[in-house]
Amino acid sequence: MFAARKFAAFLFDMDGTVLNSIAAAERVWAKWAEHHGLDVPAFLPTIHGRRARETIAALQLPGVDPVAEADLLLKAEADDLEGIVPIPGAVAFLESLPPERWAIVTSAPRELALLRIKAAGIPVPAMMVTAEDVTHGKPAPDCFLLAASRLGVEARDCLVFEDAPAGIAAGEASGALVMVIGATHVHPLVTPHPAILSYDELGIAVDVSGWIALAPERAVA
Repeated sequence: MFAARKFAAFLFDMDGTVLNSIAAAERVWAKWAEHHGLDVPAFLPTIHGRRARETIAALQLPGVDPVAEADLLLKAEADDLEGIVPIPGAVAFLESLPPERWAIVTSAPRELALLRIKAAGIPVPAMMVTAEDVTHGKPAPDCFLLAASRLGVEARDCLVFEDAPAGIAAGEASGALVMVIGATHVHPLVTPHPAILSYDELGIAVDVSGWIALAPERAVA
């Protein structure tokens, strides 16, 4: 798994990657979709990995303002944090990283991201890129490019941790390498990238310059 590679920084998606908020998110979105007459089972898989405003805009619902609806959904999601938990091994893995060498890069708004991070009990990153920070959300690479820039590194020198197709595409487009987290997948995602189910599968080694390698004695392909 990325043998002999070192990375300037690790960039983590949030939902489905370091924490599991699927149940809470789908409760809120299911009510919204039902209200708008959508096929709820068919619609719910489309909400993951993208900003709410872009998910809503893609539906082209008559008379629906994507920004206003996204704000309403934010309020509803902020009020429903039940069942949000860390991905297995994520807390210890994040705590093992140099604070200045990792970031969370999420399609969620900052307010909601911080609430979910707290609910899951994962470390609050020193740097975070959220929905408000970019004009174009995933699958555009802007969020990962911005995170790398704010950390003072090149995206091509980073490893992106993602779980959703839109985020994986964004990581690829940024020039970073990608690790897929499959902990929340009901069916394995077909991907050319290395994939893990738990961060317990990973260890790290940090060199004198602060670059990070996945420790081969614990990492598995």
